[in-house]
Amino acid sequence: MASIMALKSRLPDLIEPGFGLLDHLLSQEVLTRNQYDKVRAGDKAAYERSKSLLELLITEDQCDKFLKALQRTGQQHVVNFITQNGGGN
Repeated sequence: MASIMALKSRLPDLIEPGFGLLDHLLSQEVLTRNQYDKVRAGDKAAYERSKSLLELLITEDQCDKFLKALQRTGQQHVVNFITQNGGGN
């Protein structure tokens, strides 16, 4: 499986941070309330929110929970992209 870390530059275009993803990450304690608010703050486009979110994922546990959150929020295509080596398979 390709590392989320290695694919960070390619993922912001694919991720939809709305539709419950950030809420799920907050409830699973992947994000703190401060981090959640920082990602959502301002009038940022989805790309910028996704990029901010990815910068906060630094542990393997966070990445695992992130993949589960993507699945639960209907973003299986992103999970597939990550788990299939960034489209390299």
